[in-house]
Amino acid sequence: MITSVLVANRGEIACRIFRTCRELGIRTVAVHSDPDAHALHTRVADTAVRLPGAAPADTYLRADLIVKAAVAAGADAVHPGYGFLSENADFARAVLDAGLVWIGPPPAAIEAMASKTRAKQLMGMAPLADVTPADLPVLVKAAAGGGGRGMRVVRRLEDLDPALSSARAEAASAFGDGEVFVEPYVEDGRHVEVQILADTHGTVWALGTRDCSLQRRHQKVIEEAPAPGLSDELTRQLHDLAVRAARAVDYVGAGTVEFLVADGRAHFLEMNTRLQVEHPVTEAVFGLDLVAEQIRIAEGAALDDEPPRARGHAVEARLYAEDPARDWTPQTGTLHRLSLTPSVRLDTGYESGDPIPVHYDPMLAKVVAHAPTRAEAVRKLAGALERATLHGPTTNRDLLVNSLRHKEFTTGRMDTGFYDRHLPELTGSAADPLAPLAAALSDAVGRSRFGGFRNLPSAPQTKRYELAGEEHEVRYRHTRQGGLEADGVRVLHADASGVVLEVEGVQRKFEVSRYGDQLYVGGVSLTALPRFADPTAQHTPGSLLAPMPGTVVRVADGLTEGSAVEAGQPLLWLEAMKMEHKIIAPAAGRLSELHAVPGRQVTVGELLAVVQPT
Repeated sequence: MITSVLVANRGEIACRIFRTCRELGIRTVAVHSDPDAHALHTRVADTAVRLPGAAPADTYLRADLIVKAAVAAGADAVHPGYGFLSENADFARAVLDAGLVWIGPPPAAIEAMASKTRAKQLMGMAPLADVTPADLPVLVKAAAGGGGRGMRVVRRLEDLDPALSSARAEAASAFGDGEVFVEPYVEDGRHVEVQILADTHGTVWALGTRDCSLQRRHQKVIEEAPAPGLSDELTRQLHDLAVRAARAVDYVGAGTVEFLVADGRAHFLEMNTRLQVEHPVTEAVFGLDLVAEQIRIAEGAALDDEPPRARGHAVEARLYAEDPARDWTPQTGTLHRLSLTPSVRLDTGYESGDPIPVHYDPMLAKVVAHAPTRAEAVRKLAGALERATLHGPTTNRDLLVNSLRHKEFTTGRMDTGFYDRHLPELTGSAADPLAPLAAALSDAVGRSRFGGFRNLPSAPQTKRYELAGEEHEVRYRHTRQGGLEADGVRVLHADASGVVLEVEGVQRKFEVSRYGDQLYVGGVSLTALPRFADPTAQHTPGSLLAPMPGTVVRVADGLTEGSAVEAGQPLLWLEAMKMEHKIIAPAAGRLSELHAVPGRQVTVGELLAVVQPT
């Protein structure tokens, strides 16, 4: 029997695995980088072992250090989670060679399926060798890893070589393997996958389907089980193909077989030989704990002949610290408060007050709703997200709520092109116009110099706030009785923590929280602005500023100060939180300043380059 498990991962998935281990009476061991020394997964584990450094390549991708940590901490098993080394056959072998139990598939199965090129060959498919105009569009894809890293859609033949070079560099950085391949790109298909679970006694379960079509940058955003609108025949075909893939490599444990579905046909994508981020929707529908099943299978237990019956529908949303309206730019800072209704499942690697580091994926949490029907589950999840208390960096919360309520999603007619078509309308939520007034009134309580009754009303007071990227100025005044008033609005109550307003007979309640100059009024974030603009906060026209904290990973070949550039030309690339962000020339001109060099760490707003327009 397994008595102690080291999780070779961090954040949400480590916390999720630890939760099951505690329920099973198994001791837990965390590993952590230096930025994660006080992270939630480190705090909740029974034992924690430091991996010196910050970058994944120096910490969570060091198989030797992790195996050494497991032995030193007295663990007798290792669970890889997902990402990092979870699909690395050499890591699995190193764990087994150290005399530890590997909670995952056999190394040979990982090896067979971890390379997408080998997986396709195993399933009777082959990547494109020579791309012609007739093959376009095509998808350049990393042979190892996942999460959208090393993927590029190519629609013009002249863009193929740059896409291959870029994808190779990103894949090598993310997975330590720069192999890429090219395959046909299926436009606007649905991303459907099958969860499998296999034991060492020859039993393989196909646990329904999941739809993961809503994606940004080839990374999933909203997932659900079962996939809506599939015919019984197509569902059986997907199950048969998934089981066939598992049996072809003598698979053991939990895994996922992914497909693109278009025109009623299933196109095999890949097999992920690990647990998936979206596994909770399958757990909810089948009433299973997949991590507990992984542990039991690793201990040699046998599955029943048939899986349990599916019940109801489940939907999961990934809550990211990112700004979808600004090219999905990752955000960092302090997560001041995170709270949701207990009617939904919350899997997270953060607690209120935790910092969000720049080195890792920007996912804050997964929120899962389960209900008897799809419509009920979608409504439940949208409502929970809308009412969530979320104070901290910009997130994709509004995008998630708007996506869940979009007609294309509610009717089950979404596909992988959903955000390409609808992103502007999904990120254009109108901010509550009363939020700045509520913030100003809350801040004004107790600030009157006189207090009590006055013979004359005070002069109007003004305050300025930044809300949704726009400046708002509000006016209010102190009354003779020591209260507050604003034109067209009746102030029923105001104190430091909340305001109640009445507009045309309707009461509006606003909860107010403060963190320095940042205020949260209900679900709206505002920044208090100084009365007068800072004259030093100016930049030379054509300045390119870092949109996020990160590392300069590349500068365009041959680019130096004095180079002529064209509008839209890529100049340099930043990497942060597992995402690569391209900085382009805003106009044709001359590069008058270049401060970015590969390897340099930059902060938000730091000057990278200046393009002098011509």
